[in-house]
Amino acid sequence: MFLPFFDNLRRANVPVSLREFLAFLEGMKAGLATYDIEAFYFLARAIMVKDERHLDRFDQAFAATFEGLEHIPDSAVMDAVDVPADWLTKMAEKHLSAEEKAEIDALGGFDKLMETLKKRLEEQKGRHQGGSKWVGTAGTSPFGAYGYNPEGVRIGQNESRHQRAVKVWDKREFRNLDDSVELGTRNIKVALKRLRRWARDGADEELDLHGTIRKTAEKGYLDVQTRPERRNAVKVLLFLDVGGSMDPHIKVVEELFSAAKVEFKHLEHFYFHNCLYEGVWRDNRRRWNAQTPTWEVLRTYGSDYKCIFVGDASMSPYEIAYPGGANEHMNPEAGSTWLARARDQWPNHLWINPLPEKYWPYTQSIEMIQDIFGADRMVPMTLSGIERGMKVLT
Repeated sequence: MFLPFFDNLRRANVPVSLREFLAFLEGMKAGLATYDIEAFYFLARAIMVKDERHLDRFDQAFAATFEGLEHIPDSAVMDAVDVPADWLTKMAEKHLSAEEKAEIDALGGFDKLMETLKKRLEEQKGRHQGGSKWVGTAGTSPFGAYGYNPEGVRIGQNESRHQRAVKVWDKREFRNLDDSVELGTRNIKVALKRLRRWARDGADEELDLHGTIRKTAEKGYLDVQTRPERRNAVKVLLFLDVGGSMDPHIKVVEELFSAAKVEFKHLEHFYFHNCLYEGVWRDNRRRWNAQTPTWEVLRTYGSDYKCIFVGDASMSPYEIAYPGGANEHMNPEAGSTWLARARDQWPNHLWINPLPEKYWPYTQSIEMIQDIFGADRMVPMTLSGIERGMKVLT
């Protein structure tokens, strides 16, 4: 009965194998999630999702597979399925009060139990409006829709109204982690974490637990030891394209820049427009009167820096290929000359392009920069693209 679920997972590009699906079936056979739909969901997810990037796809496949089960009437289920007695006993534990179960034990055991349970299931035949007990609408029951309960479970309602539900079955929590979407504040750090080299530096501010235990044991009294905090020791040089065709990408580039500043202690950044030329700048308000010569940047930052260019690489081919080709000033040397110098100075280099990758073949300047840097060293600004780029830099 779970084969459609497996098929939907494969269609949603969740890389689930037959071995994992069989493990899921073994878990179900062992009774790990027999009576609890939430446990069933988490069991399936824990076994068949190996990467957090696929959580959203799993949720979509799960919803597509099991959508509509809530509309099957109880009578149809009872008529179509020979329900095991232990299942009914579990249902009785959920539906009957302690007084009712005590009464059943006194009045006749299992037969009376079945009669009382059937009566309880038949009491709610259709839609229920208001109240505090049944699954319905506009009431105070913890289960239902369009009502109010401070800690409820929202069922069958297309949007939140009071922001009080503690669980929403069809809410997809990890949408921004899909590796096919453009980066946002929430997931940029996930991609940048691949570029890490830990080292301890700074003042002794972090508690050294093992050192404290060792010194305390040696001296016979509490001797608190501290040590420098562990920080990412990778050095990053960031060149950011601004203006013109980059205007539509300002938000995502700002988010990338902000995340990089948090992630990398040793981060230096400069701005450029379209292509690298003889001058770069740190403040866009002073781009014409406070430029830093590119030669100075090349001499200042050693080859141990990871060099990352961020830009759409969309410009006139003349801006790359010829002296005087820049659209804002007279450049004595071609942009390709400066890009080649940067490539040679920083062997660990990368170009991150916010333009969707499917459009790259239609822009000649993108192909020209790929020829200079290497095709594998230009990646799209998506989660998978950034992760790919971090692997190249390492």
